[in-house]
Amino acid sequence: MSDKSKIFAHIEASVDGIVELESILTAVPAMAPESGGTGEMKKAEVLLAWLAKKGIRNIERFDAPDDRVPGGLRPNIVATIPGRDDSGRLWIMSHLDVVPEGDRSMWKTDPFTVVRKDGRVYGRGVEDNQQGLASSVFAALALLENGIVPTHTVKLLFVADEEYGSKFGIQHLLAKHDLFRKDDLIIIPDGGCKDGSEIEIAEKNIAWVKVVTKGKQCHGSTPDEGANAFLAACDLALRVHELEKTVFTARDSLFHPDRTTLSPTLKEANVPNVNTIPGDDVFCFDMRILPQYPIAQVLSEVEKVMRQVEAAHGVKMSYEILNRNESVATKAEAPVVKALSGPVEEVYGVKAKAIGIGGGTVGAYLRNAGFDCVVWARLEETAHQPNENALLSNIVGDAKVFASLMLR
Repeated sequence: MSDKSKIFAHIEASVDGIVELESILTAVPAMAPESGGTGEMKKAEVLLAWLAKKGIRNIERFDAPDDRVPGGLRPNIVATIPGRDDSGRLWIMSHLDVVPEGDRSMWKTDPFTVVRKDGRVYGRGVEDNQQGLASSVFAALALLENGIVPTHTVKLLFVADEEYGSKFGIQHLLAKHDLFRKDDLIIIPDGGCKDGSEIEIAEKNIAWVKVVTKGKQCHGSTPDEGANAFLAACDLALRVHELEKTVFTARDSLFHPDRTTLSPTLKEANVPNVNTIPGDDVFCFDMRILPQYPIAQVLSEVEKVMRQVEAAHGVKMSYEILNRNESVATKAEAPVVKALSGPVEEVYGVKAKAIGIGGGTVGAYLRNAGFDCVVWARLEETAHQPNENALLSNIVGDAKVFASLMLR
């Protein structure tokens, strides 16, 4: 048998081990302080003990200080499998934290006890992001346990804090440690589609904007004596939304939808009764902006519209940025995209295509720091839902893809 045949057969025979790893990780909820949790350290300790038992002992720690959690640290772990060549290293990055289970009445099983049924495992975190973690680990183990040295050094990265902004995860690593090189291949198995054909290389720029309008309150029977803050806010919402068609008109087929979207979303309460004209109003925009348009350019246009609305309605308007994320793209012809496309077709029989998304991932931090990366996995897309589950065949298949990359 060829090395690849041995590796693939080994992975196919590892399903019980995959279930075991999923089970011990799911049993240790790893939630951020923002959601009432104590962080990821206990889960990290369980993972480290399991890796050591399996022979993966080349481990480095790059923990981030966080005085909100017991012990004051959030774990970031790098497991290294040395290759014949230490250039062009392969990084596979997964995250340790999970979101809360939500309404338990909507779960058919205990969210923190893995249930194996009909070719799936069920439990909080089994897909997001333990599918990626398990597939990367079992790819590496298949090489180690067959005595096969990867062509290039492999780095398995397990980070904290992905679900709440990555301040204690990848942001900490980029700011405090010099881990990555320009010729590294970096894959983040934390997003994808059901057939595994989508390789995410780009994200829209994101701006969440809170708009505050100050008018003059009055009685509903005499609206001319006041300045209706709600009416002005509605006018602004419509005018800004119209900028999609009049100013930010570019289209990019990499994304779906293929345009900039400027969507009014959250609306706060203003007056408590029907017969009062509101003097104050607060609402928000969720802006998903094609990368060719800097966020500053969009905000400049919004400010122009605000001045027009102020003049039309006799109000004062201001805004606050609640969330801002601007990202460069990985090129569709980047080495990591080309390297991944072949194994995806080999294992899953689909032609991989590069895509962009409107959401935000940890990939943005790496790209902004100058490192090409992609987000890829074959997923059922049950993350954050009741009865979260992962197909065991997807974990096995993704492990084969990663193993093939290790042998490239």
